[in-house]
Amino acid sequence: MSGGVDSSVAAALLKEQGYDVVGCFMRLGSPGETFDELEPYDEEQMACDPKKIRIGKQGCCSINDAADARIVAAKLDIPFYVCNFKKDFGRIIDYFVGEYNAGRTPNPCVRCNDWLKFGKLHEYARQIDASFVASGHYARLERSNEDGWSLRRGVDHDKDQSYVLFGAPRDRLAEMMLPIGGFQKSEVREMAERYGLPVFNKPDSQEICFVPDQDYAGLVKRRSPDTVQPGRIVDTSGKDLGEHPGQQHFTIGQRRGVGVALGYPIYVVHKDPASNTVVVGEREELKATGLKARETNWLIDWPVSPDDNEPVWRDCTAKIRYNADPVPARVRISGDDELEVTFDEPQYAVAPGQAVVCYEGETVLGGGWIAEATDR
Repeated sequence: MSGGVDSSVAAALLKEQGYDVVGCFMRLGSPGETFDELEPYDEEQMACDPKKIRIGKQGCCSINDAADARIVAAKLDIPFYVCNFKKDFGRIIDYFVGEYNAGRTPNPCVRCNDWLKFGKLHEYARQIDASFVASGHYARLERSNEDGWSLRRGVDHDKDQSYVLFGAPRDRLAEMMLPIGGFQKSEVREMAERYGLPVFNKPDSQEICFVPDQDYAGLVKRRSPDTVQPGRIVDTSGKDLGEHPGQQHFTIGQRRGVGVALGYPIYVVHKDPASNTVVVGEREELKATGLKARETNWLIDWPVSPDDNEPVWRDCTAKIRYNADPVPARVRISGDDELEVTFDEPQYAVAPGQAVVCYEGETVLGGGWIAEATDR
């Protein structure tokens, strides 16, 4: 329970359906927190005390969110735990900083789902003999006699969050519940109001919880002071155009705040962390016909590892960032723990470090982490 309307309604629906529901809030230790110190985590039981919450900073997974979640749990008459994930969450922040320093654009929300919500939290669930971990994600799980469980897009495509769940291990789908995936957001808010939940009109969080001021480069500099250094801005021919404060300030496809003016729109088309160089160019220079991705995760039986024969391509739609629509493409296994995608029509700003997720209709086939854009 994050303290938002979606997870609150998910809990209410499960309680209404007769499930024995326990609310869990993940204490992440984001900058600016003023939690009273909780007891150390005990491997035998969750050492959590909801009475020790103090109101603090705003934002996703903040202390105010914890207070909201506690109020909702009391309204639903269910147990509520604040679970100390601060140590584990440090891995997410380290990943975030490392990716920016390596010239990539990270997605910490996907990693948080993989490592914590549907990773560490499942260990907590087993300790209290819970059969499932439920969340307020807009995605669906469906049972097939042939293939077991499948992950599908949420009915509300504007809110669909199947993209951020692609990394869940396939055998874990049977332990997950997504109660609101079959509803529109407007319906969820109406249900929250009907249940008398005080968060029914609470705005959705739009920020990364550990970067509430959206100053990503500032966080990187604080965590690794020697890595953010001034460097050169060049065009695609190598011509020197100016100086930047650190390549971590930029992402592929960025147009605003580049720091140079050429009399026509320019975009960040490449970053070289080794030389601390940012390359800018016109929009057409962002075009890619495909990509390669690694750290793959498949939620279907196909594909298998390639052998001496050429791996078979499979038609799909591919989503290259959270707020992008899936586009027609083809996908295949191209190597050990690697996939290759080719788009039917070239796509712009394919950013290394982001996830690519492949679909067949509404069903998630799998995905991976973008290593490079390709142009043939």
